[in-house]
Amino acid sequence: MRVPLSWLAEFVDLRPGTTPEDVHAALVKVGLEEEDLHSFEISGPVVVGEVLEFVDEPQSNGKTIRWCQVRVAPGTETAADGGPAVHGIVCGAHNFVVGDKVVVSLPGSVLPGPFPISARKTYGHVSDGMIASARELGLGDEHEGILRLTTLGLDPEVGTDAIALLGLDDSAIEVNVTPDRGYALSIRGIAREYSHSTGAAFRDPALAVDPVQAAGFPVVIDDQAPVRDRIGSTVFVTRVVRGVDATRPTPAWMIARLGLAGIRSISLAVDITNYVMLELGQPIHGYDLDRVSGGLTVRRATPGETLVTLDGQTRTLHPEDLVIADDSGAIGLAGVMGGAATEISASTHDVLVEAANFDPVSVARTARRHKLPSEASRRFERGVDPQVALAAAARVVQLLEQLAGGQAVDLGSSHHAAPAPTPIELPSGYVSGLIGVEFDDDEIRSSLAVIGGTIVATPNGLTVTPPSWRPDLTGKADLAEEVARIIGYDRIPSVLPVAPPGRGLTREQQARRQLAQVLAAAGSTEVLAYPFVSQASNDLFGRPDEGAVPAIRLANPLDGEVPYMRTSLLPGLIEIARRNLSRGLTDLSLYEVGLVFLPEAGRDYGQAQLPPGAALPSSAELETLGAGIPPQPRHTGFLALGSAVPKQNGQAAVAVGIADALAAVAQIGLALGVEIEVRQGSHKALHPGRTAELVATVDGERRSVGFAGELLPSLADELDLPRVVAVAEVDVEVLLAASAADVVARPISSFPAATQDLSLVVPVAVPAGEVLAAVVAGAGELLENARLVDDYRGAGIDDDHKSLTFALRFRAPDRTLTAAEASEAKLAGAALAGERFGATIRE
Repeated sequence: MRVPLSWLAEFVDLRPGTTPEDVHAALVKVGLEEEDLHSFEISGPVVVGEVLEFVDEPQSNGKTIRWCQVRVAPGTETAADGGPAVHGIVCGAHNFVVGDKVVVSLPGSVLPGPFPISARKTYGHVSDGMIASARELGLGDEHEGILRLTTLGLDPEVGTDAIALLGLDDSAIEVNVTPDRGYALSIRGIAREYSHSTGAAFRDPALAVDPVQAAGFPVVIDDQAPVRDRIGSTVFVTRVVRGVDATRPTPAWMIARLGLAGIRSISLAVDITNYVMLELGQPIHGYDLDRVSGGLTVRRATPGETLVTLDGQTRTLHPEDLVIADDSGAIGLAGVMGGAATEISASTHDVLVEAANFDPVSVARTARRHKLPSEASRRFERGVDPQVALAAAARVVQLLEQLAGGQAVDLGSSHHAAPAPTPIELPSGYVSGLIGVEFDDDEIRSSLAVIGGTIVATPNGLTVTPPSWRPDLTGKADLAEEVARIIGYDRIPSVLPVAPPGRGLTREQQARRQLAQVLAAAGSTEVLAYPFVSQASNDLFGRPDEGAVPAIRLANPLDGEVPYMRTSLLPGLIEIARRNLSRGLTDLSLYEVGLVFLPEAGRDYGQAQLPPGAALPSSAELETLGAGIPPQPRHTGFLALGSAVPKQNGQAAVAVGIADALAAVAQIGLALGVEIEVRQGSHKALHPGRTAELVATVDGERRSVGFAGELLPSLADELDLPRVVAVAEVDVEVLLAASAADVVARPISSFPAATQDLSLVVPVAVPAGEVLAAVVAGAGELLENARLVDDYRGAGIDDDHKSLTFALRFRAPDRTLTAAEASEAKLAGAALAGERFGATIRE
């Protein structure tokens, strides 16, 4: 909201010497956020001049200029720049005649831009200044030639300071108005807030006019509210002004104030309605009465109904749109924009003034539906004082009489059905208890009275009825905030809250943090990928061994190439790897912990509809919304490419591979306290001989929790990645379900370990992991660690067999093991492997 200071000073006392910065500081104290300062950025000698004569001089470039003689000071007085009373000025405009009063920027002045003016030689003359246009003065966007003061109804003396004459010496402050404080979108509201902050006397402009409840003009409120229970319009006031001269110019002071407030001048009648909207916060619409057929009806649009709005666009209306209609049909979108059919023009003589109050939600939906934001809709969305409509209509009528020569008549209407503000119970001690500061009863009463509240004492405290312009005050917490705001936020001490005992991160949150920290400590970099992917990516990575997979398609995707929610983290990791690889980063180890979206096949998740924004959803609506959300488990994805160990002195580079993916999986298992078993697996996006299925025990049942491996070389080549790319993805939620409530570190034994190797010959088709699992199970509790160290196939081994060598470490918690005990445990493990897979000990 931009507020010209001269306008603000009409309704609240500003001390002499008050600067825009002072006003900003005062408004910040009562909770308004400062945004910017605005002025016309014009200075120096800018005066009223009179055109004495001119000569048209055609130029070789086809342009005709005027060599003008302009009087800029009375008689033979010295001009404001110290020069003669008559200046020679070159001008390219042709819309003026001899005798016209114009605005002259003399040498030494600076126009908005900044554009300094000096005497300069041009077109064979020394131009001693410039005759300015409205655009060059910052008064508007129109540039149809120079500004003729007669078009503004002005006939000042030559040499008069034009800056003061046109109100160009004014400045404006800009504040950010939050959605709950719509009353501050007016000079009236800002003046009231400045009064709250400084104690300066406030003069309500709504009380400066005499509201007239005219009658006789037919108005019907016929809102059936097909979508919502609230009526679209609770206040509808009309007045008629006859004999208006719509061709009269808008006064310079009004143009200047509107310009500083961010609204361009259009025509006198439209400028008046905009002026009153800014002054009182009540949007106003004016109709050419001769173009209105019959009376007005406030109703919802009919299916297929169209309307040509003031911007010239033909809009197909929605049955929820609230419209203003006459006998011919819709002539305006209520609270948003009027229709072109009844627009005020230069030929308008009789004006119908409308000041109404419309439902905020209805206006907001219409404005968004038609992508048609306006100053009116901005105010209605935030709430307009329902009691100011009569005063606003009277103010428009007053200005039309004063400035446009109109005559007010008794014809009009007055419909008021706005509910009275609901009283709020404020218990004793509540404000101090909520804010944390002791406020006495007088402070609370005076604070609530100064904002316009009506206060009644009760045995338990106070009953406060908010003023009509504060629809945001709906509960006792709102009143407590107002007390703190008016008395001053500086009364509230800066005290850090003490965390209550026994609280903190949940087990799941702690586990997820531990998981991320472990992967980062192992040298991987955490990344965050967009969750939007293509259907092809979901089909490729979403399921290990299936074709097309169910996926959620966005109704309004940011990118049409990736309209689906991801079912795997790998597409995002691959895209990040490609981007970094293209920038020269050849060795990467990335991970992400994030959600994937796994809808159930054949289920429609698009049936749930959001309830109205102003209504509290019911339990049934919440249940329906919940049913419309697909499962969203949390996964961890891992990707590595390049060198796991870089080349260095005496050390060749070690390329990444499936072992790195499995190492990351092992780190995840350690972080969550889960033993993850590695099995031979398959995945359509991974190398068939280098793919592992990850399995864990959940509630006594062995379940697949993810996969690891290397991308298919052909797929890696297609994606412009190195031939070997190690990847893994695990379901964190399943692992959390499999993990123990508390992860307890194993004690370090003080007894020595006994190490032995075991080489078993098994058929080639038998997975090494299953053989290892059998050895572990058979060796019993004395086996502390077992790992595969060699897979031999060659001389001495049948072609259809292989030799697997395992390094075994045995240890007892209470004694030093003998070699015989270790050998016995090893042979027990070999025996179980022999039973399951026909394994024999290699001699």
